[in-house]
Parts: sequence; structure tokens; C-alpha cells
Amino acid sequence: MSKHKKNAKIKDVPETKDEDLAHTIAHQSVEDLEELSENLRKATAASSRLSETLTKNTEEFVERHKGIDPIGFSPYLAEVSAKMFATPEKYIEAQRKLWEGYIEIWNQSVQDNIKRMNGEELPKFPDKRFQAHEWDQNPMFDLMRRTYLHTSNWLSSLVDNVEGLDDLTKRKANFVTNMMASAFSPANFLMTNPVALKEMYDTKGQSVIKGIENLSDDLERGRGRLALSQTDISAFKVGENIGVTPGKVVYRGKLFELIQYSPTTEKTYEIPLLFFPPWINKFYILDMRQDNSMIKWMVSKGYSVFVVSWVNPTAELKDYSIEDYMVHGVFEAIDAVQKTDNIEKVNCVGYCIGGTLLATSLAYMAQIGDKRINAATFFASQQDFVEAGDLKIFTDDAAFHYIREEMKAEGGVLDSAIMADTFNALRPNDLIWSFVINNYLMGKNPKPFDLLFWNSDQTRMPEALHTFYLDKYYRQNLFSQGKLEIKGKTLNLGDINIPVYMQSSKEDHIAPYRSIYRGARLFGGDVRMILAGSGHIAGVINHPDANKYQHWLPTKDKKLPENVEDWQNSLEEFKGSWWNDWDKWLSVRSGKMVKARKLGTGELPVICDAPGEYVKG
Repeated sequence: MSKHKKNAKIKDVPETKDEDLAHTIAHQSVEDLEELSENLRKATAASSRLSETLTKNTEEFVERHKGIDPIGFSPYLAEVSAKMFATPEKYIEAQRKLWEGYIEIWNQSVQDNIKRMNGEELPKFPDKRFQAHEWDQNPMFDLMRRTYLHTSNWLSSLVDNVEGLDDLTKRKANFVTNMMASAFSPANFLMTNPVALKEMYDTKGQSVIKGIENLSDDLERGRGRLALSQTDISAFKVGENIGVTPGKVVYRGKLFELIQYSPTTEKTYEIPLLFFPPWINKFYILDMRQDNSMIKWMVSKGYSVFVVSWVNPTAELKDYSIEDYMVHGVFEAIDAVQKTDNIEKVNCVGYCIGGTLLATSLAYMAQIGDKRINAATFFASQQDFVEAGDLKIFTDDAAFHYIREEMKAEGGVLDSAIMADTFNALRPNDLIWSFVINNYLMGKNPKPFDLLFWNSDQTRMPEALHTFYLDKYYRQNLFSQGKLEIKGKTLNLGDINIPVYMQSSKEDHIAPYRSIYRGARLFGGDVRMILAGSGHIAGVINHPDANKYQHWLPTKDKKLPENVEDWQNSLEEFKGSWWNDWDKWLSVRSGKMVKARKLGTGELPVICDAPGEYVKG
């Protein structure tokens, strides 16, 4: 019988052997099978209790939102179906291709099985979900993965090929079909995942018990909602092993703390550099590790660096609007930087939504003659939302209503878990199902990963601010049309005449380069727009020492062409990070070199060490 105590909590799952599933099953002893049976019995009992919790949570969700589709995907799927069946000949042709694909898969499977029996090595499978050798060894599992992939690809192409759909309808339908296809992958179920099955036999069922424990812990942490663990949260602590570049908090307002970083050069540029990160995340994406910290790198280049660390708002700030974040965020931060020394002008950086706020503030400042910002840089930031990224599927009427109701239910703020779940849903295979497999099917703990720790450390958002942002920018696109009203002024991007550096990333699905380009052309001054490799985060945070990815630069600075393709075709490719190009651009717009400023010697005394207190909230 099992050697484990009935109520013992499994802490560690033993390392498994490198043998195929059939060999593992064939070499199970009677004692092994008895222990496996006992552990599976325990897992079944625990699963029943978890099922009750999940069912209750689902029922409460449905009751709260008066249905299972609060974001309103059903009408879009209905429209897709209606237009699909309006041309039955095309649907019949699609069905023919589906079955022809199955026949081809069967024939390929027979050929591959002959190769296996002859000891030939099969080529590496392209989809990373199915690259483990266990999928290769058994013809049944190989056939299963190929059939699944063909079916899911067929389903996606079916939606893509429906004619007469507007952009939002196609996006919504694609999102649902891709989510469904990802969810029904055979890798996501114990009995159809040979890697998980082998782990179950190798550990005598301990992996299943540990998986149930992991699921239970995540439900408890989410208070009934599944808070999926993506990394070992205990492995990181802000200020101890991430976000550790030396500096001081020199100002604390209601919306932010201002961090001034300690210089590491004898002289620094006269004009300081002020960062406005997105308020949806914590600022330390700019200062993760010492070997990839943008802040540390900029300090080493002689810049006097300041960073806004936004507060994690509670219901007390529910009525704070974009105007408040401009006045008590952007303007208050500039005022504070000026008080640290005899400073007249600053250079500013806006990242993502922080860049949208910065551009809004610049347009307002142009209206009132405020010229304190000398030059501006934007990372992955949109000002025109016609071709906005994947988040646009959550801005139609139904989704907008859902988000407003969620904020009201939380007392006037959007729960950070909702935004985390939203971003995860945009990349389900990487950010949801890979962890379901690892944590629950394999019974393993997620590995420490600083970027995923930061990704899970999101903030709440005030109702007035978030509602305004979704409606005026995403839904109505007023800013790019010159119709956005802020504090009695109608803003126009064309009024912004200072030099602008615009960073975009080739694979960014949150702020696509095509969308960024549309906004870049609306500025009134000189704009240098570059294209980086990778996506929304890695495309920005790419230290030159890493020698990763590539970037594309304009051959010479000139007015951006009307067509984004013409701009892209004019770029020249370079290996590695774009940071050096930005440094070259920024340095000539940062004034002369002066003696490095000592922290706390101006009008603002030091409050505490960086990274401050707001980032921990």
C-alpha cells in the first residue's frame, strides 16, 4: 500500500526518468500500482471538493453578470455564422479541405510510424506545445496532436475567410475561436498528454496530488477566483533583488512618488530625463535586474534620471480623471524635478499608456504656452487608435459596460486581477495553458521569472480615469482627430513642435507599429520613428550587452511618408538593441555637461531610498 500518510502535503515531486511512456507503464511493479491507485483516490476526493468551489464561483459569476457572456461575444459569432452560411458553397469547400487534411495526416502518420520502427529520427515538431519527445514516441499521441492542430488552424482560417465583416467583428470572433482552440489542446488534459501521464506513473501519482494542491492554493489566493501562478513570487522582492538601482524618493504626492537616481558619472547632462511609465503596471520594468536595467544604463551614460512611481489607487481616487493625472501627475512631477536644482527644462519619456498621457499633456501645454519639456520620447505608445492592438476587442459597448459594472462593484476602481486576466487571455498558450500544464497536470511549481513577477504585479485603475481613456481614446479616437477636450482646451497633436523620438516594436500586439505610425505622423515637429525587434516589453527592454534581437532605423531623418509600408521599406536593419541610437539622439538634446547633482540639496529633501513605498502597494 502507499507509503505516504493520508493527509501529507506533497512538497516536491521527484525527478523523472528519461524513458518513454510505454516503457514506464510496462515496468510498474505491483507496489507501484498500489501506491499510484491510492494517490489517485486521494486526488479524486480532493478534485471533487475543488469542483464544488469552481462550480459555486462560476454560478456566482453568471448571477452577478446575468449570463455567461458579459463581454458580448455572442452577437459577433452569430454575425460570422450568418455570413458564413450565406455562401454555402464556400463552407462546403472548407469542409472538403478539412477532411483532405485528415487524410493527409493519416498518411503522414503511417509513414512516420514506419520510420520509427526503422529507428529513424523524426524532424522536430514546430509547435512548442508538442515538442517533448513523448509526443514523438507514440503514434497515437502524434496523430492526436496533428489532428488537433489541423482542426484548430482550419477553424481560424474559416473565420478569417468570411467576407463582409468589419474589423471589430473579425477581431472578436478570432479571439473566441482562438481561445476555444487553445483550451481544447490535447496537451491541456491529463489523459491526452503523454508527458503528464508519464509524470504520473513516474511519481506514483504524487504529481496529480501536487497539481490538486497547486490548484487549491491558486483558488485560495484568488478568493475563489483562479489566480494562476506564473512564477515563484517568493523569489523576488522589489528593492532587494529587482528595482535596486541606487536612488532616493525626493517627492511624494497623492498620485506618485518621484525617484531621483544617484549619478555614477562626475558630470551629467544639464537637462534631466523624466520617465512616465504606464500606471497600469509598476515602474520597475525599467529597472528589473542590474544586467538589463534601462535606468542604470541611462545613468551610466551621464543622464540625470527621474522616474514617476504611480500610486496603486484605492476607491478614494475613483473620481480622478485624465485631467487629474495630467495636473497632479505630469505637471506636478515636472515642478518637483525643477525644485531639485535650478532646472528650466526637462526631457520626458512616456511608456505605453504613460506616453498617451504625456502626449495629451504636451498638446495641452502647447495651448497654454508651457515650454518646459524640451524633447519627448515615446515607448510603444499610441495616440491614434484606429489600428490599435488586441485590447481593442474589449472596448465595444458590451465590454465597456462590463468593465464599468466591475469598477462600480469594486467601489470605483478596476481590480488589477481583471487586467491581468485580460492580458493573459491575449496570449493563452504562453500565459495560461503552459502554466495549467506545468502547475496542475505535471504537479510542478512555476520557476522564478522576474518578467512574469512584474507582469502579475499590476495595479488598480480609478473609474473616472479608465472610463475616459477607453471611451475618448479607444472608442471615439478623439485625440487623433483634434477633438479631445481637456480643461476647456481642444487638443491637437499638430501643436506639439518639440523633437520626438518614437519607438515601436515589430511584434507588439498591444501597441502595433502600424498604429503608432499613424499617431507619429500627427505631431507638428520632427519625429524620428524606429522599429525594434520583439514585442511590447522585450522590444523596449533590450540591453545592448544582451546582443539580442535587431532594430531598424531610418536612413535619414525626414518627414514620415504617408504610407507605413513606404516608411518600413526605407529602414535599415541593425543587430542588437536600439538604445544606442536613442542615446545618440537624446544626448544632443540634453544640453551641456555639468557637475553631477547631489541628491537632496535642492528645495526637495530626501524622503526615503528608492524604489520607495508606492511601488510596494
